[in-house]
Amino acid sequence: MFESLKERFDAVFAGLKGKGKLSADDVSAAMREVRRALLEADVNYKVVRELLDATSKRAVGADVLNSITPAQRVAAIVYEELTNIMGREPAPLTISPKPPTVYMMVGLQGSGKTTTTVKIARRMSKSHKPLVVACDLRRPAAVEQLKILAEGAGVAFFGPEPGETDPSEVAKKSLVYAENHLCDLILLDTAGRLQLDDELMAELDAMKSTIPPYEILLVVDSMTGQEAVEVSGTFNRRLGLTGVVLTKLDGDARGGPALAVRAATGVPVKLAGTGEHTEDLEQFDASRMASRIMGMGDMAGLMEKIEQAADTDGMERITDSLKKNKFTLEDMLIQLQQVKKLGPLDKVLEMLPIPGGAKALKGADMDMSRLKYTEAIIQSMTKKERRSPEIIKGGRRRRIAEGSGTSVQQVNQVLAQYEQMKGMMKSLGKMGRMSPQSFKIPGVMKNLFRGR
Repeated sequence: MFESLKERFDAVFAGLKGKGKLSADDVSAAMREVRRALLEADVNYKVVRELLDATSKRAVGADVLNSITPAQRVAAIVYEELTNIMGREPAPLTISPKPPTVYMMVGLQGSGKTTTTVKIARRMSKSHKPLVVACDLRRPAAVEQLKILAEGAGVAFFGPEPGETDPSEVAKKSLVYAENHLCDLILLDTAGRLQLDDELMAELDAMKSTIPPYEILLVVDSMTGQEAVEVSGTFNRRLGLTGVVLTKLDGDARGGPALAVRAATGVPVKLAGTGEHTEDLEQFDASRMASRIMGMGDMAGLMEKIEQAADTDGMERITDSLKKNKFTLEDMLIQLQQVKKLGPLDKVLEMLPIPGGAKALKGADMDMSRLKYTEAIIQSMTKKERRSPEIIKGGRRRRIAEGSGTSVQQVNQVLAQYEQMKGMMKSLGKMGRMSPQSFKIPGVMKNLFRGR
């Protein structure tokens, strides 16, 4: 997502960097390129015009034209205006002061509404007891799909009785079920359509009247382009949306809906789906999104991922090893397993502030297969070998290679990588950085940037 837009922005600002001072014509030419980039990213033309008007007024000011680093100032202005147009402050989901809280999930068919319903339930289950309710009684297998996803995510499910056809009645019965099972959050998975129609809206209106929702969340497929803005506007006029959830932000879409939905409808984007699994959901943060679009990375988001992946016990163990001036293959295995928890490495790299983004690092071999064979090799060693790697000679290396389904050459590479990491970790230890925070994942990430 946004890769094409990032490349275009990189080109625009690279052209400005070659100029010692900017003229009004320079800024105007740059803004034309920014406009073209946004339109090609499928951003609504009205939103593009609003953003460019605000940016141009600020960018032709004397403080920019006379600045020592005018290109950086213009880039900062574009970043700020992108943030403004997407919503400066994150908009979290709200909870009713009187339980149960009801969320009504709406959207077109194929937008990912059912999966998103379970993703939200799983996300909220950390502090609430959610119940997902199957109110899509039109699409074949919709009820069964929701039930299976709910079971996989470990959240409660309520569905219609055999032959039941009234979704409003199902929603009404779910209140009794929620009360009996102490569920304080109800998520209604409603029916969708391939296109908007009055029959769908009438059904949703009836459900809204039967069980008034505290939040009405529209699920929008980021791949649909400008149509997403039109769909959002229609649903908002008919139902009064409280928020939007963007799905498939991990895909190859150009990113227009993420930039335009809030500006076009006034409805905040609250959440973003970043993958197919039920844990792949994050709060939408305009400043982070703008940073990634501008090629500035998302270090805050990366640190959150690292904190979630961190194994405190494992890190304490590494710390103890380093205090004894010893870093073993068991310690290395702990770090590798934490890196795997971060998810696909190309997505992690997008969050790093690297010029050119993940593409700039494509020369290095950083796919997950490297982590898998490294982990397999270490796990094929005996406990003694992991703690004393110096005993691993020719015969042991052949046995480890056969046991892990790899080659002796790959075993040699893992041992060489271990020696590099051991030297780096000992250097950190000598500098007095002995807290678990010091030894989380950066050491492994650094080594991933090396070729095999």
